[in-house]
Amino acid sequence: MRWLLDQGYKGRVDLVYIDPPFATGSIYSIDQTGRTATISKANNGNIAYKDTLQGEDFINFLKARVQLIHTLLSDRGSLYLHIDYKIGHYVKVMMDEIFGIENFRNDITRIKCNPKNFNRIGYGNIKDMILFYSKGPNPIWNNPVFKYTDEDLKKLYPKIDKTGRRYTTVPIHAPGETKDGATNQPFRGMYPPAGRHWRCSVEELEWLDALGLIEWSPTGNPRKINYADERPGKKAQDIWNFVDPAYPIYPTEKNEEMLKFIVQASSNPDSIVMDCFCGSGTTLKAANDCGRQWIGIDKADVAIGITKQRFSEVDYRYLEL
Repeated sequence: MRWLLDQGYKGRVDLVYIDPPFATGSIYSIDQTGRTATISKANNGNIAYKDTLQGEDFINFLKARVQLIHTLLSDRGSLYLHIDYKIGHYVKVMMDEIFGIENFRNDITRIKCNPKNFNRIGYGNIKDMILFYSKGPNPIWNNPVFKYTDEDLKKLYPKIDKTGRRYTTVPIHAPGETKDGATNQPFRGMYPPAGRHWRCSVEELEWLDALGLIEWSPTGNPRKINYADERPGKKAQDIWNFVDPAYPIYPTEKNEEMLKFIVQASSNPDSIVMDCFCGSGTTLKAANDCGRQWIGIDKADVAIGITKQRFSEVDYRYLEL
């Protein structure tokens, strides 16, 4: 990253995702075939990386890299830092210092696996956390949504019209009284309730009604019709369900669809995306598939080898440095 700064990349990176070591005290290896990652945390096979720094040493190790990331980020840039629940809160304090607490956006809970039935004192752990920070007050933000599930559709759009389309209805008035203007005029002989105003002008309400997009209750209460098939999905919240690969090619490999979701949410097609703990290159592959330029960094020969192999048959658009 210091080399990138020397090459003039200060303030040019729009998105960084990193999945650094979690301060577990473990050593992660690849089996001798090089095709699957060993789940056991033992010093055998080809060592992928050592996660042996802990406590203050780990925080200082990570802080030095987050400071460089902050410098490389553009004014509209964002950092997603994926971390374990045991150390994550200490990492957040460090990141507040570098980015400023006012630029903390979310502590995202990521469901990583199915429930386990371990015999231990304490609740089962099925999640980790992603700390989302922006460089400044106006980051790239593409209003990400999740696709509706069948359960979502039944819950959020419980009504079905004569053609079989699912829909729901919402009030055509909103809080706040207006004394004058187009949103406080009578519509079909009625005014908005006390302390409220129409969500749009009466002219637009008449237009919606003519299109059959206002549903009238038996008591004469009008409500706007919203169809499920006209909505891109539901607004993303801060709990994500992205389970990691069952048979990873690299230890702690993350869900590729989750990485694509992050790339699409916080970068544009002309953006540079970076992962300086790139492992097997999942972030890079996600960025490439989304049409972004990317920079991948890792110090482990095993990681670099797997990443190169991953891209050997892909039409990729890496960033020329």
